[in-house]
Amino acid sequence: MSQGETSHSAPSLATNCLFPVSHSPVQLMPPISIIIPCFNATSTLPRTLESCMIQPEAAEIIVVDDASTDESAEVVRRYTQRDARIALLHMPVNGGSARARNWAALHTSQPVLAFVDADDEYFPGALGAANQFLNQNPDAASVRLDVEYAGFPEEIVKHPDFEKYAATLSNTIPSSLIIRRAVYLAMGGFPMGEFFRQHGGYDGALSWALSRIFGNPRLIDTKRVRMHHHARSHATDFFRVSMGMHTPDPRHVLESIRLSSQFVAATESAIRQMAEMSRLGTGNAKS
Repeated sequence: MSQGETSHSAPSLATNCLFPVSHSPVQLMPPISIIIPCFNATSTLPRTLESCMIQPEAAEIIVVDDASTDESAEVVRRYTQRDARIALLHMPVNGGSARARNWAALHTSQPVLAFVDADDEYFPGALGAANQFLNQNPDAASVRLDVEYAGFPEEIVKHPDFEKYAATLSNTIPSSLIIRRAVYLAMGGFPMGEFFRQHGGYDGALSWALSRIFGNPRLIDTKRVRMHHHARSHATDFFRVSMGMHTPDPRHVLESIRLSSQFVAATESAIRQMAEMSRLGTGNAKS
């Protein structure tokens, strides 16, 4: 079992935690807010919504329409008539999926957030397993679901190192992430710079920060989310680069490392400040 992985019943592998964690008794499992960023996803959004609707732990399902030019918003409106948990938010202009996720997170009402893209889908019981893990591990900030990769090119899925790189991606992509809302907001959400929007990597930056500050455990006993391949997928680019099928622009690599490092450092600083404020507040309450 590699670092960051855990069986369904294993404790969290979180290390180097900078934020004070709770050691209170285990409480009832909190409900979840699902966030679905959407841009021109008329053909795939129904599949995603159906997979969310069968998750009993989902108290609300928020689709944030990132200024789509197709009928995505109308698809959501039809589904709101079937399930009162579904709500639609509109971005005034197209700002990218990271910005859409962060905007939607501010509108959520539940203590745990789950992200799934408008062309991905949950398997039955996915959020139940994540919720159980968080309930059994109150010190865990988040948990990842193991990902099944559907429709990816044969040269990728039959590569001898596919499983290794698939595991890395499962620790990174937004559709695998279930995270406590307070932690997500304290970290500032996904980085939203234009470079990340154009070239990807914002999810990697958040994953890196999570790993350093709280840990980034993943349930590996079974696949619980399916990621579908599409032509402009950053996941496909990741596989091709990692497998030596494509050589990235070295300038882009350096810029991605610089911006990710900058994000991680800023996030660590913010969490340290919050930890210190919490320590001081606890001390004042005792005095």
